[in-house]
Amino acid sequence: MNTTDNETGFRSGFVAILGAPNAGKSTLLNRVLGQKISITSKKPQTTRNRILGVVHGPTAQMVFLDTPGIHRAKTPLNVRIVDAALATLSEADLVLLVVDVQTPDKGSEKLLLDKLAQQNTPVVLALNKIDQVRRPELLREIEHWSARFPFSAVVPISAKSGEQVERLQQAMEASLPSGPPFFPPESVTDLPMRFIAAEMIREKVIRLTGQEIPYAVAVTIDAFKEEKQGALIRIHATIHVERASQKGIVIGKQGAKLKQIGEAARKEIEAMLETRVFLKLFVRVQKNWTKDTKALRKFGY
Repeated sequence: MNTTDNETGFRSGFVAILGAPNAGKSTLLNRVLGQKISITSKKPQTTRNRILGVVHGPTAQMVFLDTPGIHRAKTPLNVRIVDAALATLSEADLVLLVVDVQTPDKGSEKLLLDKLAQQNTPVVLALNKIDQVRRPELLREIEHWSARFPFSAVVPISAKSGEQVERLQQAMEASLPSGPPFFPPESVTDLPMRFIAAEMIREKVIRLTGQEIPYAVAVTIDAFKEEKQGALIRIHATIHVERASQKGIVIGKQGAKLKQIGEAARKEIEAMLETRVFLKLFVRVQKNWTKDTKALRKFGY
């Protein structure tokens, strides 16, 4: 198999997607996959774990590692989040650096470039959100970034609209080593459905609640059972917050907010699993869990 793949020029490799918080990394991953496995929101640090997604093509297989946003971490939770992101560099054959040209994060970007300068891995730069800036400004950004680092390629894109994403994929493919595919054609991710379901619930909490909640919420799956020969999946999940006031926000008046979260999450999980889902949500206070090492381990960080 290896000989055949190398003779035909097939390429494959692991691509670490790095960037500052809110650069659009998860949106880009979902775009190239053609389906959603990584949650998104306008609030920073939505992604907390490494998310793997596999893109199959006729001449290449790209295994993407979506990572949390790189920033100068202070809390125990954020330190672990950043460590998880930087750890992917050791696995990567290629780094895809995603930069928000509309709202630059200069501190995080410098931190990233300093780290990448210590690596020998090729780096492709995606200048994201070009639909939000004018052409003269974009040209200045291209010139600015091209002078800062020896990128293998610099490609302006819009992950949201898909503009130039195909060109970006071609640039990445050209930078991958020759070799056979790592995953069979039907593989999209190595993540269990339980994990993705928990992430979808967490996304709805983030999107449907105020600024106080996103950093203080974790979701665990208590039960994930297949019934009626696969025609129904029964899921029980717990939403963990740090304070009683946050619990009140998540539940809402007469349970209205929790019901809204549950309905939105259930529809998305059903679309993913392609079957009916019964979703029951609980809310529990785990005091100061983002600063508690034991709790961080319990929630998978």
